[in-house]
Order: sequence, then C-alpha cells, then structure tokens
Amino acid sequence: MATELSPAKLYERAEKAARVIRARTDADVPVAIVLGSGLGAFADELTDSTSIRYDEIPSFARATVEGHAGRLVIGKTNNVTVAAMQGRFHFYEGYSLEEVTFPIRVLKLLGVRTLILTNAAGSLNTEFTPGSLMVITDHINLIGVNPLIGPNDDRFGPRFPDLTSVYARRLQDIVINEANAIGLDMRRGIYAALSGPSYETPAEIHMVRTLGADAVGMSTVPEAIVARHMNMEVIGISCITNLAAGVSNRPVDHSQVIATGERVRAEFTELLRRVVTRLE
Repeated sequence: MATELSPAKLYERAEKAARVIRARTDADVPVAIVLGSGLGAFADELTDSTSIRYDEIPSFARATVEGHAGRLVIGKTNNVTVAAMQGRFHFYEGYSLEEVTFPIRVLKLLGVRTLILTNAAGSLNTEFTPGSLMVITDHINLIGVNPLIGPNDDRFGPRFPDLTSVYARRLQDIVINEANAIGLDMRRGIYAALSGPSYETPAEIHMVRTLGADAVGMSTVPEAIVARHMNMEVIGISCITNLAAGVSNRPVDHSQVIATGERVRAEFTELLRRVVTRLE
C-alpha cells in the first residue's frame, strides 16, 4: 500500500509524479478520463499510446479491485490526446482520500483541463435499467469524509471551493447529444457515493432514494471535488450495472458489474470517443 501523503509535501509529490510521466511522453494532455469497473476498454483503443503502470509512478497507490488494470495510458483518439486511467483507487481499499485523489492532482499538473469520470453504479431509479448510462448532474457525498480536509495548498486551489456546479452543464449537454446521435439510452441523474466495500442494505437504499439520488456507488465524488478545487471542468458518466438492494430482489455481486461493463463496452467506447472529440 502506498505511503500516506504529507499535506505539506503534496504539491511537491504531485510535481515529481508529473515529471516521471513527462519523461515517458511529452504530449500535451488537455483531457483525462478515469475508467471505472469493467470500463477500461477505451484505453486499449488509443493510438500512438504510452502505457505506464501505477507502480512506476511515484506516490501512486496500487489498484486491487477486479476490473481495474492499474495503468495510465496516454494516447490519441480522433487526433485528440487523452490520459486514461485504467482503474482507480478507493477509500474502501484502505487508502486515504488524499491517496485516492492524488492522480487527479497529477493530471492537473500535466495540463489536463477537462476530466471525465466514469463509474459502475447501482440504480435507485426504476427507469434506469442495467446497461443504460447516466450523465451525473450532481452528487451527494455520503462517504463520511471530504478529500480537502487538512491544510490547504493555495497552489492547488482555494480553501473553500464552490461546488454549485461540479458537473458542467455544457459538458452534460455534449454527452446527451452524442449519446442521442448513436442511439444510446442516456439519462440525467444524481449520484450518491458511499464508502463500501459492502453493498448497501435495502434500508440504506431507501434512505438514499429519499435524499434524491438516482444511482449509488463507491467512487467518483472525491475525485470530482478535488478536480473542482483545481478549477478543472468535470463530466461524470455512470454505467448502470445493477438495480440496488431493495429495488430488486436479486442479490448484488461484483461479477454482475463486470459483465454489464463488458456488454456495453463498444457503445461506451464510441460515446467517449465522440465526447472527447467535441471537447477539443
């Protein structure tokens, strides 16, 4: 497991990691994508690519979850350079939120201006069926902690960042338009993040539905908060892989998450290609 980062040295560690990545590729990287469980195929299709294992990047943690390859791939799609994280780190793996969000800090120092966050999520909305996609309009942080707790380094961003518009509306519209163009079932909704790793109980799902969420998962929100702290534009896309506990009587397991991600692989990859092209 990675050594917990010292807040006083966070910026310097991020700079060191960025230098190591730049030594492998000198490409200007305007867009980055974090690929969630079962959604890593997009990175495999990048051209002129450079692949760097997370354990080769200073202060990066180690991805331990099935469906997370643990590589940073920098390459091109439709002549746009993209940094794609094949897998992410999670709070439930035992990492601090500072470690979980450290790659986002590094991506900012690489010049990334727009961050696309993807995840596999359980549906709380009966209109969102497995295999459908949801563009995130807002989130509810139920993890129990905020990644910005602790000393603030003004080189990253302000002490009290505004989160009125975490997920840029203009970017949501791009995602919706591109999904409609290729006939994808794309909805808008609110994503709630809990710590995991156990799936939620029916009572917890009832609570989260009452709060107004449409989908639930164990990631994305800390990364989005840190990205907005650094003034990056953020898009969030959830792949609905299952109905949450209590919404369906079927037990929830991770193999279902991976299988659904594989089923929508081609359509999801095409959507990301089209969205990235529109961004640039």
